[in-house]
Amino acid sequence: MAHITINQYLQQIYEAIVNHEGSFCAELLSFKHPHVANPRLQLASPEEKCQQVLEPPYDEMVAAHLRCTYAVANHDFVEAYKFQTIVVQSFLRAFQSHKEENWALPVMFAVTLDLRIFANNVRCVSLIRYIDLRADQYWNVCVCVCVCVCPQAEQQLQKKGKGQPSEMLEKAAEQLMSCFRVCASDNRAGIEDSKKWGMMFLSNQLFKIYFKINKLHLCKPLIRAIDSSNLKNDYSPAQKVTYKYYVGRKAMFDSDFKPAEEFLSYSFHHCHRSSQKNKRMILIYLLPVKMLLGHMPTHQLLRKYDLMQFADVTKAVSEGNLLLLNEALSKHETFFIRCGIFLILEKLKIITYRNLFKKVYLLLRTHQLPLDAFLVALRMMQVDDVDIEEVQCLLANLIYMGHIKGYISHQHQKLVVSKQNPFPPLSSVS
Repeated sequence: MAHITINQYLQQIYEAIVNHEGSFCAELLSFKHPHVANPRLQLASPEEKCQQVLEPPYDEMVAAHLRCTYAVANHDFVEAYKFQTIVVQSFLRAFQSHKEENWALPVMFAVTLDLRIFANNVRCVSLIRYIDLRADQYWNVCVCVCVCVCPQAEQQLQKKGKGQPSEMLEKAAEQLMSCFRVCASDNRAGIEDSKKWGMMFLSNQLFKIYFKINKLHLCKPLIRAIDSSNLKNDYSPAQKVTYKYYVGRKAMFDSDFKPAEEFLSYSFHHCHRSSQKNKRMILIYLLPVKMLLGHMPTHQLLRKYDLMQFADVTKAVSEGNLLLLNEALSKHETFFIRCGIFLILEKLKIITYRNLFKKVYLLLRTHQLPLDAFLVALRMMQVDDVDIEEVQCLLANLIYMGHIKGYISHQHQKLVVSKQNPFPPLSSVS
């Protein structure tokens, strides 16, 4: 592929389209394929050659792809995004004309994935070529699309007056949403030939964009569409793992912790065992949800997935140690904020209060607990800016949330708890 000419390349695409070879055609239009490193295909004006071999709109699609490779080779990522947008738009016109057939779904997967990557304009997309030269020939060439933190694309945006960094992602989302509508509205074809098989892939790509630009409310229509689809249980395991991961994260941010636990647990248990990085990423969100529901992770699990940042948090919550919890959150604040879970972990404080107050109950061994005892416990945890009224407020919240079974006797300044199971298990309450 390193020495292929433009005519040979176009002929391969032509045959792939004629023969409905979707997977091969997708490779020839993907930036994961070695052809993008071929200087013979990096053309500034390939339109005429494409028109000689391909029919519209395929000629426009392939010409835009070749101009995109040219732009990337010249490190012009804004232009690359522009031409990749044309690739998707041209493909969509062709895709809509395909009646009762879905052979082009792999092509859609490839071009929309590349569009999302290019749209991620605060990062640089570059080609890395691993070349082993043997006798002046390419012995082995592997080309991949790499995403690395770099302000270059953002600087190009500002220089060309293309707007804010998130605008490209939003416009890319509009293109992906157009593809999603075509797939979702395909009601005529049979199951095997339905374009609906592309819905979950596009949903996952859109989730990635919406989470990045912090517009999670836009996920709701996608979730409703997938839930109402008769194919929702038949998509590939990889797609379902990704889908459940993002739906679980959204449920977590909506404080729907039990559904969040269900979705994230599914993703974790069905994620391929060799994908340690992905399993770790799932755990970053699953662990806080589990802890809020009363299930603490083991030290062994945290060590296995290099998540020892949660070790002191887990210990603090279990022991009701507010001082240790505040120290742990402060120590790893940067990590938790970067992952977007700091505010979720802050909610563990109410669980920690519950466990601290349970210790007071166990020490006093009575169902009538003086409020001063809780004040002393808080002072021991160096919570000095609290008075008896705030203690009452904390206890009232815990009672309301079901973490304590009892009531406050204001006349006697005591917490009167149930003689049977005054501190119900967290798993039965949340």
